[in-house]
Amino acid sequence: MKKKLQALICVCSLGVMGMAAPVSAQSLGQGTQSDQVLDLQERLSALGYFKTGITGYYGNQTKNAVKKFQARYGLSVDGEADSLTLSKLKNTISPKQSVLDEMARIIHSEARGESFLGQVAVGAVVLNRVQSEKFPDSITEVIHQPGQFSAVDDGQFNLKPNLSAYRAAKAALNGLDPTTGALYFYNPDIAKAFWSKKRPAKITIGNHIFTL
Repeated sequence: MKKKLQALICVCSLGVMGMAAPVSAQSLGQGTQSDQVLDLQERLSALGYFKTGITGYYGNQTKNAVKKFQARYGLSVDGEADSLTLSKLKNTISPKQSVLDEMARIIHSEARGESFLGQVAVGAVVLNRVQSEKFPDSITEVIHQPGQFSAVDDGQFNLKPNLSAYRAAKAALNGLDPTTGALYFYNPDIAKAFWSKKRPAKITIGNHIFTL
């Protein structure tokens, strides 16, 4: 287990190192999940082209929003966010990146005492829920779903996240999932809900057990 966790830490480090490329240097297409897609969606949302919840995943709704933007600004209308489209979008509007902030806040409030790997794992749970039919369809809705995250309920979510939390959020958005698909997590030393301990455990990272 230690070797597996060490390997995951190496992968996380490499992934974070690779996230410095500017948005205009990449081409984004359908099926992509990344912090760059989240940025794309927030910009399109601010312009009124993307009208659903932010997910960080490039699906049909993102593709259609890109087409509308491309048509409006005289670009090739194919729904693919190539470097020209991304550059034009970047120069058109600068969003507040509120969803990335929310990701960092939930990671910081739930896992600020954990390793970087443990922080990425919490972010991955949020994104796994977005893709699951059992939960809401956007990052914001998942985080604020009533009764799901204790840090939201007790106000710790309002703490200012540190740089590590932002790095972990971007790592999770770029596809790093140390939990391999977990939908829940809990600290066995403080968890009060009996149902938490009844779920099938996938992996333990630091003080958290991640489950299905």
